[in-house]
Amino acid sequence: MADTEFPGWHGTTIIGVRKGGKVVIAGDGQVSLGQTVIKGTARKVRRISPGGYDIVAGFAGSTADAFTLLERLEAKLENTPGQLQRASVELAKDWRTDKYLQKLEAMLIVTDGSELYVITGAGDVLEPEHDVTAIGSGGNYALAAGRALMDTDKDAETVAREAMAIAADICVYTNGNLTVEAISA
Repeated sequence: MADTEFPGWHGTTIIGVRKGGKVVIAGDGQVSLGQTVIKGTARKVRRISPGGYDIVAGFAGSTADAFTLLERLEAKLENTPGQLQRASVELAKDWRTDKYLQKLEAMLIVTDGSELYVITGAGDVLEPEHDVTAIGSGGNYALAAGRALMDTDKDAETVAREAMAIAADICVYTNGNLTVEAISA
């Protein structure tokens, strides 16, 4: 099968919500190949503790690529314990300039409970303006729903869960099987 004929892996929606002194990252469990659901229970949100500091990360894109990036982020955090922004910028620099890393197809949402970032292969480390960010195939749906829910009295986890439910209802590459990790500053 030629590369142009490969239908591609799809099926990730990750949302990060910061509200009320807490940050929640939630991700669905669906992995699809073309029009076929390959797995419905994948874990795309992880808690890591490099240098004794808890970090929650969610990823969209190729799983192998995302794990490579998570390992690199963990190494950066071990060199700069408790400095998520610095480690994220260092990872983004490496990702942008390293020939091997440039080929990786994934995105990350990371948090330490106070800072919340999206890290991209374009060298971006983005902090959301409205305390909600989302990535993946259903990311725009989750982002829109999350932003609308931020003006309610709902807590961060409820906002994340409800936004993901809306995304799962709209995006065929997103399911309702969630992994949710919360962390406080």
